[in-house]
Amino acid sequence: MISHDLLQIGLFLGLLTALTPPLGGYMAKVYEGKSVFLSFTFRPLERFLCHLIGGDPEKEMNWKAYLGALLWFNALGFCLLFLILLCQGCLPLNPQNFAGLSVPLAFNTAVSFMTNTNWQAYSGESALSYFSQMVGLTTQNFASAATGMCVLVALIRGLGNKSVQTLGNFWVDLIRGTLYILLPLSVILAVILASQGVIQNFSPYIHATTIEGAQQILPMGPAASQIAIKQIGTNGGGFFGVNSAHPFENPTPLSNFLELLSILLIPAALTFTYGKMVRDVRQGWVLFAAMFILLVGFFAVAWWAEAQPNVVLPMSQNMEGKETRFGVMNSTLWAISTTAASNGSVNAMHDSLSPIAGGLAMLNIMLGEIVFGGVGAGLYGMLKYVLLTVFLAGLIVGRTPEYLGKKIEAREVRWAVAAILVPSALILIGSAIACILPAGLSSLANNGPHGLSEILYAFASASGNNGSAFAGLSADTSFYNYALGFCMLVGRFIVIVPALAIAGSMGVKKTSPPGPGTFPTTGVTFVVLLVSVILILGALTFFPSLTLGPIIEHYLMLQGRTF
Repeated sequence: MISHDLLQIGLFLGLLTALTPPLGGYMAKVYEGKSVFLSFTFRPLERFLCHLIGGDPEKEMNWKAYLGALLWFNALGFCLLFLILLCQGCLPLNPQNFAGLSVPLAFNTAVSFMTNTNWQAYSGESALSYFSQMVGLTTQNFASAATGMCVLVALIRGLGNKSVQTLGNFWVDLIRGTLYILLPLSVILAVILASQGVIQNFSPYIHATTIEGAQQILPMGPAASQIAIKQIGTNGGGFFGVNSAHPFENPTPLSNFLELLSILLIPAALTFTYGKMVRDVRQGWVLFAAMFILLVGFFAVAWWAEAQPNVVLPMSQNMEGKETRFGVMNSTLWAISTTAASNGSVNAMHDSLSPIAGGLAMLNIMLGEIVFGGVGAGLYGMLKYVLLTVFLAGLIVGRTPEYLGKKIEAREVRWAVAAILVPSALILIGSAIACILPAGLSSLANNGPHGLSEILYAFASASGNNGSAFAGLSADTSFYNYALGFCMLVGRFIVIVPALAIAGSMGVKKTSPPGPGTFPTTGVTFVVLLVSVILILGALTFFPSLTLGPIIEHYLMLQGRTF
């Protein structure tokens, strides 16, 4: 079994690495406006859509105009989805006659999908119509993913171009990312998933009789199309309540492997896109290496923890909350990958992970989901750590820090620090408030350190725009719907605004050739320093709270105590 698991891991990591250059190079061509093999098919549609919304490729925006267009687009998306969810009882494609959601739940869900979080305080098969899933949620899955890639591309232009006032055109980037990248990949994956048995229909729910003679309702619906973009776009919102643990969402070993690979496919490839667009591929591989090291390290420790005999339950390894057909390794690899990215989909119950594995999944989110992160969001999140690392290295060698030939000054460092500190503060302050108020404690399924972990995970997932949960916390309450919705909003845009501000600030600077005292950012030394800065900042910020949650729970579990 171990050799079989190792073969799957090797295939997964090998394919992820092998697909990074071709997909990354293709995406660089798309955003640079160069001709690709889909240009003949989509170029007329691209021109039509650009004309329709006023996105002139020749008319570029400065960072404030780019941000303004982005905010307006996302605000409109929120309003449309909010109205769909409230009014779904009056809308078509609702064979189960589901009523509209309550205002707090509709607010939370609309914010969740608009911010690429896809936190679900509801169960899809018992709350949402086909119209809401398709027109509402799936549309936002495309829009929020494309938005993240737009921010990254604008930042790349600011860092890599020579003394420019503009960062491109948001509308053009949005259309190109959707038409040439997200849509084709999603169509391909949806067709493959449908061939594996993922359902795609508009049938009413089926009333079936089991072998024992009991009555069972089988949910139906257009699942494959939503599952494809939820994975490709690192969205994570499941068509069904149990997400990718459901056999209608994830029926076979091949569907499990492909859904898992697609979580990290675009985020990994964007590192190569970065290298191509800044005209130094080595810069992209350095970022890929740092992310790869963190992913493999976190997975190895989590797999070890899950493979240990369970002291509390009579199991040789921790199979609680897992599908037997997936087993420990596939469940653990998914848990680490989905929290490394801002995906949030699950094929096992995170609440049932061992304290160490659950704590590592939580730490992945707390670090900002930069391993490899969400589409676009992971890399622009990683670049803020790159700027801090370069700044610290500059202080060590006694020279003005530089990155890609441009000086890193106080303005850029302040923006980068804000993008790291504010989401961290949201997690800690939100968790503290929830632990004090009766409204925050009333829906806990567990007490003690595990209960604290459930609250910490919820606020980390919301503030980090992940969407997965320690499902022992019942989050469909007014307190959590509004509190987590607020964290999703701030957590998303408090990173986007600094990213674009840094892009604007760096874009106008002149580049200078590297000198004898320039700290190199393409070698092993920089990779080690970057990984160290990430882990040290995470440890300093969250170690006390993690100590009170999963760490102490681990030692109490060894004594046979549960909560």
